[in-house]
Amino acid sequence: MRYHTSPDFHRDTAERIGILLVNSGTPDSPRPRDVRRFLARMLGDRRVVDLPRALWLPILYGLILPLRPAKVAPKYRKVWTPRGSPLLDQCERLRAALTSTLAQRMLAPFSVELGMLYGTPSVPEGLAKLRESGAQRILVVPMFPQYCGATTGAVYDQVNAELSRWRWLPELRFIAEYHDQPEYIEALRESVAEHWRSRGRSAHLLISFHGIPERYFHQGDPYFCKCQKTARLLAEELLLEEGQWSVTFQSRFGPAEWLRPYTIETLAQMPARGINDVTVVCPGFAVDCLETLEEIDVENRAAFLGAGGQRFEYVPALNARPEHARLLASHIARHCQGWTQIELGWQGAAAQPRDTSV
Repeated sequence: MRYHTSPDFHRDTAERIGILLVNSGTPDSPRPRDVRRFLARMLGDRRVVDLPRALWLPILYGLILPLRPAKVAPKYRKVWTPRGSPLLDQCERLRAALTSTLAQRMLAPFSVELGMLYGTPSVPEGLAKLRESGAQRILVVPMFPQYCGATTGAVYDQVNAELSRWRWLPELRFIAEYHDQPEYIEALRESVAEHWRSRGRSAHLLISFHGIPERYFHQGDPYFCKCQKTARLLAEELLLEEGQWSVTFQSRFGPAEWLRPYTIETLAQMPARGINDVTVVCPGFAVDCLETLEEIDVENRAAFLGAGGQRFEYVPALNARPEHARLLASHIARHCQGWTQIELGWQGAAAQPRDTSV
């Protein structure tokens, strides 16, 4: 059968909104075979690596996949928890928090599901659950605050590829980004301020984003600019002066030039410049994962302290914090406006006096 059908769909039921949260995903376990499967899916995506297939696939399957999983698997083991992958666990917790927040304010039936680009549950599985719940309108929410072709673009591709196989198509909307939304910046500000109140303020705030190949930027990807704006708005909200904060890029892969400056190189150079006390925050990651828990809080911490740094602090991602659920709910509310039988009886939480003391 070419198209998926919905034999149990009842036309007389109340219209339901489906909300699909999409993240990159994670291996099913920290074993090399599961890491290999995950890397094959991710690195095989043309959005992630856009080299000609005749050039890239022999490198991927002949060199990278036979060797890299054995090196990466121990890193996953360091961050794995009794609940499994930290990324999937935090996404599930955030989905539950968002569902609860929306239930208090959304005056219509709705369902919230997860979809992972390269892991489980997959994007098709998440969409199938929404279809089975009776959702006739679907809002796709990529969990990537700053638009990037390698992430948000991949979400568009996978959602549309799956829906091309459905007979009865839902009305569809995408959220492209929320890198400069006031609720997002405020949530970031409060997470840093709260960390400083409990652990002590650092002399410098390093704002680190996941990198992309530099040529993607020159080919028109706006990601670099989105990251810079997020960082500037966060620094302004924290009342930081020039020299008290900087922006870097992490998670470089392969020999090509990626967005600079590199996080690990910057941290290793800071003590020689007189910066011995640093706080690192990673606003591009909605939830904590290998790149924050191991790369930043283990590898980059070691690079900074090994170069003579005295204190290194990492501010956790927003994860399932209440303000994260609220900012997503507020953003979802805006994007659901105008849908029949949808009425959102709120406009976000009332503005609270800001506490800038840290």
